[in-house]
Amino acid sequence: MPSYLVETYLARGRAYERAARERRARSAAQELTQKATRVRFDRSFHVPDDEICFYVFDAPSAGDAAEAARRAGLDPIRVVEAVPSRKENR
Repeated sequence: MPSYLVETYLARGRAYERAARERRARSAAQELTQKATRVRFDRSFHVPDDEICFYVFDAPSAGDAAEAARRAGLDPIRVVEAVPSRKENR
């Protein structure tokens, strides 16, 4: 299943909100999954200097990831597919 990066605004001085936002993202993903759209919240990344927070969702489409973000109250700025690098075998 593809992964999507959801970009949101999170002010440097409001970093304390991140944990609650993650809980809402996880809950919204579970709610969509229960309604037959399989979505999984993976993690978030906060970039305080840029006042941006990225949330990673595994979802069938960018629209499904955006819907999870909206339900979580994240107010997504944009949603793009995130393609991880391949792990090297050593």
